[in-house]
Amino acid sequence: MKKAGFDHHIVSFFANYLVDRRTNYLWNNFSSHTFCINVSVGQDSMLSPILSALYLLPFIYILENCLKNLKIPTSFIYFVDDGLFISQSNLIDIFNSRLYCSYNILINLLEKFGLVVKHSKTEVFHFNRSHGVFNLSPLNLSLLGGNVL
Repeated sequence: MKKAGFDHHIVSFFANYLVDRRTNYLWNNFSSHTFCINVSVGQDSMLSPILSALYLLPFIYILENCLKNLKIPTSFIYFVDDGLFISQSNLIDIFNSRLYCSYNILINLLEKFGLVVKHSKTEVFHFNRSHGVFNLSPLNLSLLGGNVL
């Protein structure tokens, strides 16, 4: 966060947020002794989406630059802990190859960040304007550890 240019008060707050936490209880005139607490930031915490975004922003920046530099016309939208690739093509094979390459870049970058993809949650939605029978070629991600979609 310091390298990203955040104010030193914010950097200090997050650096110390979960370190050596202590608390005590006050009720009317009663005050308990101070004791250590072991707290983590769970998914239901208000800080969870903020910390997630702060951690993943560099990842998203790198991912978008990789796609841009490799001239893969695929966009990425991020929703707290879910991501969405968007690609358009009139040819399903081109569409699949773009998504395959994007997915490969994604899982390799996430691994470098110490994160993993839950391949079982991976889905593909393909929208087509043609009317009638449409034979969709599968998107085979098995070589990357994923599923055939």
